[in-house]
Amino acid sequence: MSQMSRPSPARPGAKLLDFLVCPVTKGPLRYDAERDELVSPAARLAFPVRDGIPIMLVSEARVLD
Repeated sequence: MSQMSRPSPARPGAKLLDFLVCPVTKGPLRYDAERDELVSPAARLAFPVRDGIPIMLVSEARVLD
């Protein structure tokens, strides 16, 4: 049986990414397309992007190793 392919996740718009900052450090974020996350190197947190919408809640962030 063949598997259905999933559509690629929606990426946040470039203009939106220019305005977003880390809610903890207020520093810049980097978009990780492979994991569909916004990464804050200073806070060592990765914020998920769901359906093109960044979820900027610390409670939803993944702690980076």
